[in-house]
Amino acid sequence: MKRGILVAALSALALSTSAAYGADSVKVGFLSTLSGPGGALGIDIRDGFELAVKHAGGKLGGLNTEVVVVDDQQKADVGRQAVDRLLKKDHVDVMTGMVFSNVLLPVMPSILANDTVYISTNTGPKEYAGEKCDKNFFVVSWQNEDIPAAMGKYVTEQKHKGVFLIAPNYPGGRESIEGFKHLYKGKIADEVYVKLGQLDYSAEIAQARASKADSVFFFLPGGMGISFIKQLVASGLSKDMAMYTPGFSGDQDTIKAVGEPMLGMYNAAQWSPDLDNAQNKQFMEDFQKTYNRIPTMYAAQGYDSAMLLDGAIRKVNGKIEDKDAFRAALASAPFKAVQGNFKFNNNHYPIQNYYMRLIYKNDKGQITNKTVGTVFTDYHDRYATECKMK
Repeated sequence: MKRGILVAALSALALSTSAAYGADSVKVGFLSTLSGPGGALGIDIRDGFELAVKHAGGKLGGLNTEVVVVDDQQKADVGRQAVDRLLKKDHVDVMTGMVFSNVLLPVMPSILANDTVYISTNTGPKEYAGEKCDKNFFVVSWQNEDIPAAMGKYVTEQKHKGVFLIAPNYPGGRESIEGFKHLYKGKIADEVYVKLGQLDYSAEIAQARASKADSVFFFLPGGMGISFIKQLVASGLSKDMAMYTPGFSGDQDTIKAVGEPMLGMYNAAQWSPDLDNAQNKQFMEDFQKTYNRIPTMYAAQGYDSAMLLDGAIRKVNGKIEDKDAFRAALASAPFKAVQGNFKFNNNHYPIQNYYMRLIYKNDKGQITNKTVGTVFTDYHDRYATECKMK
């Protein structure tokens, strides 16, 4: 994909040029990783977002809607250039879409300094969960430690002799390991950090074997997790080590690439394909009909982000220029999330349930996830108490 801006005047929206828009419109800057090893994640977020816009009749909150889509290539410098253009040239009203914290953290000061609302479709760094919480920063997904914490609690209950921990050495990876360790009470056999985007794990698998651990917890998003699972299985070590992961590496993008070796693997998430509520059923049915694949949690997060916008814009009767009212509407979470119960905490991070999922083969022969338990009910992150925002 080219480095420049791709203006996605979505065909379903029947949009014309930006010159045609007046006060009755909303322009969304959608910056995401759409290429490289993490590209599948951004594509799923984008597709979920676009499906929600379609469900809203092509007009978020009843306003003519333009979505300006940009590929950040998982690079902070590309992200900075894109943010500058989105804010100063395209004059977007809202921004969203980023996947990785190594892009989000460097560009967020510019977005917030511009008094622009940002809705996080994925990463929820601790930097904005506590003392640096901001009136314009909203997270629809999770705080980075929440899902790993659910896995830490679950793995503790399995009473393994020791766990081998592995994650990329960047903020999201380090926070994931910290989250796991926060609620894990067993023995840690070894803790290893690798380069973001690494695809060869021969050295790390040798370390895992030497550690004598009988379980492994890994946070390796996108192509990283695919490579790790394949190599762990090929080494034969997966027969001696139970594999545990956040939902990121137990989702459909990974399942599609790895297949049956993932059957029986446990992973945690705030959403699952089989959650029994009307909005999730519609999302599941229409996403598969539209894109011919089972959605991931990334797609669900993209969908919910657009539906949050739709609900908030409707609540202020389209008057998004009244920023205080618009922010208050967003904070009230006036939408039905695909995972069911959802509300924002005082720091604009979610209060929601977290589920344990099991990878299995459904009655259609598809390998996917099913819910096997609820780890947390109405869980909120541990940094919210440090946020002084009212």
